[in-house]
Amino acid sequence: MQMRYLRPSKQMPGIYLYRAPVDFRKQANGLALLVEQELGHNPFSGALYAFTNRQRNKIKCVMWEDNGFVMYYKALAEEKFKWPKPADE
Repeated sequence: MQMRYLRPSKQMPGIYLYRAPVDFRKQANGLALLVEQELGHNPFSGALYAFTNRQRNKIKCVMWEDNGFVMYYKALAEEKFKWPKPADE
């Protein structure tokens, strides 16, 4: 059995930021489809993928663990996440 992470850890295969804002009505399967089709990554690798909305006040993270997706969600009340633009290196 694989090691389970209750929170993302340094032993994860990778952590990736999806730079363009996404529609936050998307759930884990829709976000995994973006990972596969637009990034060309395998969403079942165990890596963590982070997404933000247009206002950058919400974040969703998706990762595959054993037999299903784990999704983390955080909404800020007053601040914004610092997020690279799609054109940034």
